[in-house]
Amino acid sequence: MPKLFGVNYTKQELLEKVGDISQIGGVRHMKLVGGLQDDVDIVEFRTGSGLNFTVVPGRALDISIAEFKGFPLAWRSAAGEVNAAHYEEPGLGWIRSFFGGLVTTCGLTNVGAPSVDDGQELGLHGRISSTPADNVCVDSEWDGDEYRMWVSGKMREFCLKAENIVLKRKVSAALGQRKLWIDDTVTNESPRRTPHMFLYHINAGFPVVDAGSEFVAGILDTKPRDVDAQAGIERFHLCEPPTVGYNENCYYHDMAVDSNGYAYSAVINENLPGSPLGFYVKYKKNQLPNFTQWKMNGTQEYVVGMEPANCWVEGRATEREHGTLQFLEPGESREYNIEIGVLAGSDEISEFENLVFSLNRKVGL
Repeated sequence: MPKLFGVNYTKQELLEKVGDISQIGGVRHMKLVGGLQDDVDIVEFRTGSGLNFTVVPGRALDISIAEFKGFPLAWRSAAGEVNAAHYEEPGLGWIRSFFGGLVTTCGLTNVGAPSVDDGQELGLHGRISSTPADNVCVDSEWDGDEYRMWVSGKMREFCLKAENIVLKRKVSAALGQRKLWIDDTVTNESPRRTPHMFLYHINAGFPVVDAGSEFVAGILDTKPRDVDAQAGIERFHLCEPPTVGYNENCYYHDMAVDSNGYAYSAVINENLPGSPLGFYVKYKKNQLPNFTQWKMNGTQEYVVGMEPANCWVEGRATEREHGTLQFLEPGESREYNIEIGVLAGSDEISEFENLVFSLNRKVGL
């Protein structure tokens, strides 16, 4: 039953008050025009709860703009929703079309730093985010007294005599709720055993990220990626003011889980005048055992990344060297499920922090 404007409504009660459900919320399919974003498909979600977000079928059904009651949740780069035709693979070319946004997907066969693995030259973070979706379906319907909306599609990463991997994705939300779901299935449709690296690049931005904002999570152990991260490890959870020349810090966290196997993280700004705000990420650790925190507090590049994954971010050659590289056998599928939700107000934030604290206490922290 949707809760709108502080009141719970049945389907009948709500439909008596509007000419069409689009008056309150819904989902619609559009195209962008002009410049590097020309002809990129987008799907706009309005949940009626204050949570609005944009999914980009032209870019792997990733999520670009996201806001709650007019407050931005995600960091966005100056690139915008670059058409996939402009993707540059070699080296760090991926950055040129990285729009940031709420979710950018990395993979499917490579994540992290450029490397040469088994004779193959690999660029940063793989190709999948610059792969347009096929078989796109945008729809919504009543399910009893719940109104659900979604977009789904499939992305294929293919190279002759190499990989043939399909990502089937559904992004969904419900009227009156302040959260969304991403449900993914990755299948190896090739006759070959294929490397599989997969990461959700979830990017919090201003005003969720500001001086004094905190990264909050149930953490069992933390390791810095490099010397720069080691120098700031005592403050890994705290956001700094925007700083010219800031060197990114990455931290590898071993995440605690609840009794159902879920891990949680959030970025929260409790200092936002009159309206503490943040958002959380919830996922199954057995699906995504690794978690990287990307702390990038540079001027204009002012972002904190929450990145659940099946790998770290040092590239495929390093994963193979360490014996941690994941593979998909011919015909094998793996499922990944992510929930992202808004934390608004002191009560919701306290409830989340208490949950995280209880997970830490279970391991004696």
